[in-house]
Amino acid sequence: MRSIFTSVLLLAVFCASAQTQTIKGVVTDKTSEKPLAGVTVQAAGLTTITDSLGRYTLKNVPLGRQQLAYSYAGYQPALIPEVLVTSGKEVILDLGLEQKYITLDVTVKASPKKGAPLNEFAAGSTTSFNMEDVTRFAGGRNDPSKLVSNYAGVVADNDGRNDIVVRGNSPTGVLWRINGIASPNPNHFSTLGTTGGAVSALNTNALKTSDFLTGAFAPEYGNALAAVFDIELRGGNSSRHEETFQLNLFSGLEATVEGPLNHKDNGAAYLASYRYSFAEIAQSLGINIGTQAVPHYQDWVFHITTGKGRLGRFSFFGMGGLSRIDLIGSKLDSTDFYSQTDQDAYDKSNFSFFGIRHTLDLGQRAYIKTVLSYAHTLDLYDQYQYPDPVPPYKDRWWEVHSGDTTNTFRFSSFVNEKYNSRFSYRAGVSGDVLGLKMLVLDKTGLPPAAPFDTVNSYRGTTFLGQAFAEVRYRLSEDLTFTGGLHGQWYSLNSNTAIEPRVSWAYRLPARQTLTLSYGLHSQLQPTPVYFQTIDIQTGARDPGNRSLGFTRAHHVILGYERRLGADWRVKAEAYYQYLFDVPVEKSSSGFSLLNAGADFTFPPLVGLVNKGSGTNKGVELTLEKFMSHGYYLLLTTSLFDSRYKGSDGVSRNTAFDYKTVVNLLGGREWPLGKHGNAFTVDARLSTVGGRYTTPVNVAQSRAKGFEVLDTLAYDSERLSGYFRLDTKFGIRLNSGHRHFSQTFYLDLQNVTNHKNIFVEQYNHATGNLSSVYQIGFFPDILYRIQL
Repeated sequence: MRSIFTSVLLLAVFCASAQTQTIKGVVTDKTSEKPLAGVTVQAAGLTTITDSLGRYTLKNVPLGRQQLAYSYAGYQPALIPEVLVTSGKEVILDLGLEQKYITLDVTVKASPKKGAPLNEFAAGSTTSFNMEDVTRFAGGRNDPSKLVSNYAGVVADNDGRNDIVVRGNSPTGVLWRINGIASPNPNHFSTLGTTGGAVSALNTNALKTSDFLTGAFAPEYGNALAAVFDIELRGGNSSRHEETFQLNLFSGLEATVEGPLNHKDNGAAYLASYRYSFAEIAQSLGINIGTQAVPHYQDWVFHITTGKGRLGRFSFFGMGGLSRIDLIGSKLDSTDFYSQTDQDAYDKSNFSFFGIRHTLDLGQRAYIKTVLSYAHTLDLYDQYQYPDPVPPYKDRWWEVHSGDTTNTFRFSSFVNEKYNSRFSYRAGVSGDVLGLKMLVLDKTGLPPAAPFDTVNSYRGTTFLGQAFAEVRYRLSEDLTFTGGLHGQWYSLNSNTAIEPRVSWAYRLPARQTLTLSYGLHSQLQPTPVYFQTIDIQTGARDPGNRSLGFTRAHHVILGYERRLGADWRVKAEAYYQYLFDVPVEKSSSGFSLLNAGADFTFPPLVGLVNKGSGTNKGVELTLEKFMSHGYYLLLTTSLFDSRYKGSDGVSRNTAFDYKTVVNLLGGREWPLGKHGNAFTVDARLSTVGGRYTTPVNVAQSRAKGFEVLDTLAYDSERLSGYFRLDTKFGIRLNSGHRHFSQTFYLDLQNVTNHKNIFVEQYNHATGNLSSVYQIGFFPDILYRIQL
C-alpha cells in the first residue's frame, strides 16, 4: 500500500500545467427562485454577467482554489471562498441571492454566511453541506450521516451502522427528504421503521448542497422529532459530457456519467451513477468490517432535468439499492456484530425510489412546486438455530421469519410567493399512501417441532396527510420573524396533530446574531410497532398498539453566532425538549419507546399506551474555520442530559444519554506546482461518553434459550466511552494535456486500534455474556478519475 501511495505522489512532478477550467451556474432570487439577469460574477481576475435566464459562464479559470464574488444592485453580495477547480470536471455553482432590506431611502447591507441554510424559512439549528464536505473529512466513508456526526449535538458511536443520535433523541426521529419529498431509508441493510443502515446508498458524486436540521424545524417539515436530512440531487452538466470513475474500499466501484440532453443550451441535462461493493476485498486483506460474513450491495441513482418551457420545468429522478448478507454460524465468532455462532441467518433488503418534480411560475413573484414519487422496499430475514453444543453444525431448525414489503405513493405540492423584500410565504400539502405487507413468525426458545407464533401480520393501506403554512417577515433591518403551522392526520387510527412553529433572528453589531426558536413537533411510531400483536417473551396477545397516537415534543432553542472575519465563526446553542405522549406499558414498568431505534428490531411489546414522557436538554459550542488559505478547522462540543419516565414514573437516563461529545477536525493542503495539484492531510479526533444499557438477566436467558433483559434495572449500567482517531492523506493531480484529473486518498480509521465496546450480549452457544467491540483499525482507500 505504501508503494502505491508513493507512486501516485511522484506523478505530481509530471502533472504541472497551464490547464484551465470553466465555472458556470445559475443565479436566482433566493426567495422567489426566479433568475436574476445582470448579476456580476468574478473569479481569478475574470468577470462575466448573467443572461436573461440567470446563467453565467467563466472560462479559462486557473486550476486550484478560487474565490467567486457575486454582486447585483438591490441584493446582498455573495462571496464563495476556496472553490476547488480541477482539470477533470467543470464546476457548476448555482446560487440564490437575498434581496436587501429597503425602507424609505435607507439600504441595509449584510454579508452572506457560508454554511447558512439554503431554505430561508429554516432559522436556527440548521447548516448546509456539500459533496466536498462529505469527502473531505477523515473517517467519513463518503457517507452524509458520518459527516453530520461531526456537528454539535450529533452522535454516531456505532461503527457498524450509520444511525445518528441528535440531542438525545432516538435515530428513528430522523426524516429523510430527497428533492423535496420524504424518501425511504436510503441505506443498505436497513429494516422497516429505521432511518440508518450498515452502508449508505447515497452516492456523494450525485449530491448537491443540502440542508441538515437538528431542532425546531420550519413548518414545512413534519413527522420528525430529531433531525431532517433535506437532500438535493444535483443536475448534470448541461453543456459538456463528463465521466467520473471511483474505487473505494468501503463503498465500492462506481461510475458516474452526465451531460446535456440536447444542443439547445436550455439547461436540459442527465446524470446517472452506479456502484458495486467490494467489501470482500477488505475481508481478504484481513480487515475487520464488523462481521466475518461477506456483505454484498449495489446501488444506482439518476437525475434528468428538462429545459424551462411553457409548461414549466420538469425533473425525473430515482435511486435504489440491493443488499444481502449470509451470516453462517460456523464462520462467525463471539465478536460478530450481527449474529451468533450457533445460528445461521440470511438477510436481504432492497429499495427503489422514483420521482417527478415540476416547477411552474405564477407571474413574476410566485411559483408552485409539485413532486410525485413511488417507493418500494423489501426486507427479508430468516434465522435458523442449531442445537447446543456447536460444533457439530447439524439438525438446524427454522426459528424466525420476517418479511416486510412496502409500496408507497407520495405527493407534495406548495406555492411560494415573495411579496416584496420584507414579506414572503409558502403553503402546501402532502400525502403518503403506504401499502404494507408484513409477516413475522417466531419460535425463539421453543422446541424445534413447536408451531410458530405470529408476531406481526398485516396487509393493507394506510395514509398520512400533512399540510403547512409559513411566513417570513423582516420587521426591521435587524429583526426577522419566521413562523407558521403544520398539521398531520393518520388514517390507521384517525389521530391528528396541529403544530405551531415560530423563530426570531436578531442581528447585533460586529457580525453577531441571536436566534430564538420554538416548535411543537409530532411523529408516528415506527411502523412495526403498530402491528405488533404478540409479546414473544410472555405470549400475551393484544392488538392495541394500532391505536397509538403521535409522540410529541416541544422544542425551545436559543442560539448565538458570531462571524470572526470571512473565515471563522463561533456558534453556541442551548436547547430544551419536552417529549410527551410517548408509548409505554400499561402496567408499571421502566419501558419507554424513546429507547428504541438503534438496532435492526423494535421491542416486541404489545398493548402500549401514550402516557410516557422525556426531556432532552443541553448546550453546544462550535468553533469553525472554513477552508481558506489552505486549511480548515472544526471543533464541536456537546454537553447534554437525556432522560425519560416510563409508566412507573421513575426518571431514568435514556439509551442515548451520552452526556458529552467532543469532535476535533482539521486539514491542510500543500500545493504541488502552480496549477492545482495538491497534497492533503486531514485528521479527526472523536470522544463520546459511554451509553446507558439495560443489563442482561443471564439466569433467565439460559432458562429460556434467548436473551432476556433485566427489566427491573432499565438503563442502569453504563458502558465505557468511545474514542477514535482518524487520519487521511491525499493527492490531487490535474492533467496538463486534457480534461483529466485524479484524486487518491488513504484514510486510516481508528489508527490507535482502540477497542470501543459496542454491546454486551447473551451468547447462546456459551450461555454467558460476550463483549462485542466496534471495528478496529481500518485502512480505507479512494481513487477517483474525472474526465
